[in-house]
Order: sequence, then C-alpha cells, then structure tokens
Amino acid sequence: MLFRYCTFGLLVGSIASALPSSDVKKRKLGLPYSTISKDIIDRDGNPVLFVGSNWPGHQETMLPEGLQHASVKDIVSWIRKFGLNSIRLTFAIEMIDDYLSNSPNQTLERTILNPLGDNGTSVLADILKHNPQFTKETTRLEIWDDVAKELARQDVILHLDNHVSKAFWCCALDDGNGWFGEKYFDVEKWIRGWGFIAKHAKDHWPSFASVGLRNELRSAKQAEPYDWYTWHLHMTAAADAVHKSAPEALIFFSGLDYDVYIDPIPLGKTLTGTKGTATENKTAIFNPSKHAWKTKVVLEIHKYDFEATQDDCATFKKKWYAKGFQAVDLSNQAAKYHLPMVISEWGFIHNGTYWNQTTYAKCLTEMVKDYHVGFFQWELSGSFYLQTRPGRVPQATIQGLEEFWGLLNYNWDGVRSPVTVENSLDKMVAALG
Repeated sequence: MLFRYCTFGLLVGSIASALPSSDVKKRKLGLPYSTISKDIIDRDGNPVLFVGSNWPGHQETMLPEGLQHASVKDIVSWIRKFGLNSIRLTFAIEMIDDYLSNSPNQTLERTILNPLGDNGTSVLADILKHNPQFTKETTRLEIWDDVAKELARQDVILHLDNHVSKAFWCCALDDGNGWFGEKYFDVEKWIRGWGFIAKHAKDHWPSFASVGLRNELRSAKQAEPYDWYTWHLHMTAAADAVHKSAPEALIFFSGLDYDVYIDPIPLGKTLTGTKGTATENKTAIFNPSKHAWKTKVVLEIHKYDFEATQDDCATFKKKWYAKGFQAVDLSNQAAKYHLPMVISEWGFIHNGTYWNQTTYAKCLTEMVKDYHVGFFQWELSGSFYLQTRPGRVPQATIQGLEEFWGLLNYNWDGVRSPVTVENSLDKMVAALG
C-alpha cells in the first residue's frame, strides 16, 4: 500500500514522538492549501490530493469512534498503514452547542454514561485503559484536541466535516438533520458552530487543512424551501463564517439529494427559488470570484452502489460525470467554473465478496484515474459505541454495533477483509499514483 501525497512521502517509523510546533508541522505538510482551477495546491504551488478514509465522531457520544478498543495513537496509525494521507473526521453541531452553553454533559464520564446507561461503565473503563492520558473529567473537546494532535504527530491531514446538527447516525429523510430549518437544523447555531470550531481548529490542530460545510443535504417536509437558491444563501454564509475564523482552510461544498449531484455549480446555472414559497422569484449565481474565499472552494460528491448496478464502466462514468465532474474537465467548454472535486464518501460492505459482485469498484477506480480526484473511503470504524438510525421501522438504537463496512475489525486491531481492501481501497490509491 502506498502513501500518496504529491509533494513528499514519509515513513511511519520516522515520525518523532514529540509534536513539533504548529508552524513547523504546517510547513512539513505544505499547509495551507489553496485552489487554482481544478487543482488543490500546497503553499509552494505543488498539487495535493486528499487520499483518505472517514472516522465518525458525530453520533450520540460525540467522540471519535473506537476509543474503547484502542488508543488514539494506534487508531491513527492505521490511517498510514492503509496508505492514506488524510482523514475526514465528522462532528455534530450539538457538541459545539454544549460547549458554548457550558453543559455539564461534556465530561468523558457523562458523554459515555448518558447515552449508554449502565453499559457505559465498562465502556468508560475500557476507554481509560486504552487511553490513560484521559480521566473521567476530560472534556469532549479536550479529547478531540488529543486526536487532532496525534493526527499531526503522524502527519495525517485533518479534514473536518459537519455531518449533522443533532448527534446521531446520518442519514434519513425527515430525520430532522437534513435541510436548513428542519427540526434539528438551526441555521444560526450551525453558522455559529462553524465560527467557533474553525477558529479552534486553526489555533489548536496543527494538521487542520479543510472543512466540509454539511454532509448529505436532502429534502425535508418541515423545513425551508428545498432549492438551490436556499442552498446558496446558507452555504455561502457558512463559508463566510469559516473563512473569517480560519482564512487558510479549504471549504468543501456538498450538493443535493444526499450529495449525489452538484453540476449546477460548475455549469454556472442560475440557482432559483421555489414557486409558492418564500424563495419564489429569487435567484443567485454561485460565483467564487465574488467571495473572500475564492481560492478555497472545493466541491464534494458521494457515490454508493445501493442499486447494485451492473452498468459497464463507460455507462457508469458517463452518468456520474454529468453529476458534477465537469468541474475538473478542462476540455468541457460548458463548464463556467473549473474547481477541485473530492469524492468524500464511497464504500460498501467488507464481506470479502461484494467488491466483485457489481461493476462499482472497478468503475469507481477508473473514474478516479480518469479525472485524478481525491477521495475519502467510508469508513475506518470496525464498531460503534452505539447507533441510532431514524427512518428504520422500528427505529433502533444498538449499543456496540459492528460496522461491516469498516476497514477495521470489531476490536479495531486488524483489517476486516484484506481481500476487499486489496481489490478496492488499494486500487483506488494506486489509481492516483
């Protein structure tokens, strides 16, 4: 497995145990990053590709998963072992709301016991056993700080993604988290949260490079109008808040319908409101040059295989290209804006066979090679503290749930399915070689 970063390669064994100053670390990683046309570039103008996985931290505990099974140091080391250079770390705005309200529920003890009840006692003990740097009184944000510093120690680029507002699994229609103004999606708190956490990350997380404004926006019955005008109104406001707090950070913009299309942005289409609603007759154009963050814009898109497609790769790529890859195709004269693209989620079950049951893995790899775009595989986790999935009938909350899509096994101490990794993640990494 190879480590892919366009300007340098670093051996895991050579990493010093002591964390250099933030400025030294940033220089080593080439931070800060900017954009020019379809490329992300480092401080010296060299192209950069995010090649990573996802590490969920947005569920009820609001902690990065897996700390009851392994140390922060050992978990982070897996990122490099898989040949990756970055991690998409997901969080809930609720975590920031608790901090700003000085909630008593922020200690590690309350963070674990409140959602897990009596079962949380043993989970808490296991977290402290594997991570003796923590105590029962360590706060959530202090744990995030520790994770971020370990990522920097091991030269892992940190991409911070706002997955949800209310902390639980994403995503379902009408789960309260999906669209602006929905039950849990308070736009003012979302923007306030970004203002706080972006500054905190800038000040305290040495390998912090970028943010994802919101994961998998989707329609909701009780929310603001579901249209591109509303998207533009709020996403640009959040980008302003991030840029004010962390002007060096890249800003990822996701699309609609669970982030499966974003083509109106590179095509420069007029973003319209919805007839019969508060946005009727309102229009906007997403023009990066009009904003202070014009050299920080990255588009993100998701691609899963829920339909178990058997499309040949030519068909697969043609269909997906139309969803937004015009942004990275300099030969496409219909594209008004050429911007970097990152596939921020892709993946499937690691059962050893699924990778070869559809054309998905093969065609996805070809797409990455054709357009040379970075990615974050879903996901690192082998199991969860607990998981609540609204939308299931009946709704289920399961403690200690195994994650069969994860790169790691249940105990976070080995690879779940080497043959799956060899024929999916490894090939995706190699496609960018």
